[in-house]
Amino acid sequence: MKFDDAFATCPLVAILRGITPEEAVAVADALYRAGIRIVEVPMNSPEPLDSISRIAKSFSGRLVCGAGTVLSPAVVDQVAAAGATVVIAPNTNPGVIRRARENNLVPMPGFATPSEAFSAYEAGARYLKLFPASSYGTGHLKALGAVLPADAKVLAVGGVGAADVAGWFAAGARGFGVGSELYRPGQPPDSVYMKAVAFMKALTGGRGGGPQ
Repeated sequence: MKFDDAFATCPLVAILRGITPEEAVAVADALYRAGIRIVEVPMNSPEPLDSISRIAKSFSGRLVCGAGTVLSPAVVDQVAAAGATVVIAPNTNPGVIRRARENNLVPMPGFATPSEAFSAYEAGARYLKLFPASSYGTGHLKALGAVLPADAKVLAVGGVGAADVAGWFAAGARGFGVGSELYRPGQPPDSVYMKAVAFMKALTGGRGGGPQ
């Protein structure tokens, strides 16, 4: 499954910070059953490359697995070899963005300011992660929408809960990255599934307030 298709199906990235390789496939399956099609394994998780590889192999063609907290071009090469499709970062590093594109991966850099957003866009990123979204608020994104290119899709990531979805969609967000509200280290897959189902209901309802 290509990232664009997965995002169009469900504009939600499930952030699995702290996940272990042993639980990765079962948790990813719970998220998949709930309707989520994109998961992220942050690089500061235990043995992240192993988790990425297991998810990518188990869900090939059905679910997109990305690597998060990617801070250098060298790490981009590592996650590409492990089977990641998306390179996600908390910051804007043009070198990371370019290396992701060289590896035919989708870059999703973090940004806060217009300068960072345009720097990321000029380096080739079309999915931009407003991070931490809760620090800047919906008004910040709405103002940015007046100047950002039309094909730049902004995801609100960091401190965004189910109750906030409609407001962010109305401000121009095209998607979300969600961590602890869906998954915490050691959480049973059944619990992850129930949380994901609840968030998906909020996502579906909130989407009526903004871009599709």
